[in-house]
Amino acid sequence: MIRVGFILRPELRDVGNLLAELVSWLVARGDEAVVTAEDQVAPPGARVLAEAQLAAAVDLTVVLGGDGTMLRAAGLVADHDVPVLGIHLGRLGFLTPFTTAEALPALEAAVGGKLTTSKRSRLMVTHTPVTGAPERRTALNDAVVHQGAMARLIELEARLDGELITRYRADGLIIATPTGSTAYNLAAGGPIISPAQSIKVITPICAHALTNNRPLVVRKEARISVSLAGDSRGVVLTVDGQWARPFLPGDRVDITHHAKPLLLFDSGKPYFDILREKFHWGWGAPDR
Repeated sequence: MIRVGFILRPELRDVGNLLAELVSWLVARGDEAVVTAEDQVAPPGARVLAEAQLAAAVDLTVVLGGDGTMLRAAGLVADHDVPVLGIHLGRLGFLTPFTTAEALPALEAAVGGKLTTSKRSRLMVTHTPVTGAPERRTALNDAVVHQGAMARLIELEARLDGELITRYRADGLIIATPTGSTAYNLAAGGPIISPAQSIKVITPICAHALTNNRPLVVRKEARISVSLAGDSRGVVLTVDGQWARPFLPGDRVDITHHAKPLLLFDSGKPYFDILREKFHWGWGAPDR
């Protein structure tokens, strides 16, 4: 018996119908379908668990949604080596490569062991406040220190393995994985990085200087530390756009490599084919 968990974005149109179809197929095979109580959608035959219990109760996970739903899933199951199958119901869907029409065939292939997985590196983000205990979160895409509600520059000091890189005057700073390079990092002018590369990138957001507005690529094992260099107020630390904390003078955030990658089921499409399809990038594929 294969145990399949589902993580979804309940408000999306048709997600309930697709979930019911996939659950019905699994139950008919004698497999188990598990949904989360937080998603509040439970088709007949599905087992309902709190999302904190999901990873220990399933062999693979299906995401029905977009990239935001995939980021949520990564935070729930990646530490348990549970592979994730992404079905695209959102907007861009860079991390959810299968369409709704491909959902059942893709699930059948995943359950049957016919799909390969790729390893997507993650970050370990440790926020050490000036008072209180440190908090740790994992990130598939990025950690971002940025201005809050006020539109004004902030001053940030960045270090690499303890050595000063520079002091930025900018709207913020993004530390991204190769997977996250096509998210906020790309919008801020950072480079696209193939997921197979063992690196991460530091990208300033609207830096107020020509000399330090360039992204910096470093090895994935490097420790990046960021703190406020001036008396900036209203600054926020966000992790994968899913978790946020105020970032105060005296606080520090350390971003290191996480030993556990996310296991992501592949569609079989080459990475640069996906780039061209999702971003309408370049002139298309050459004639073969």
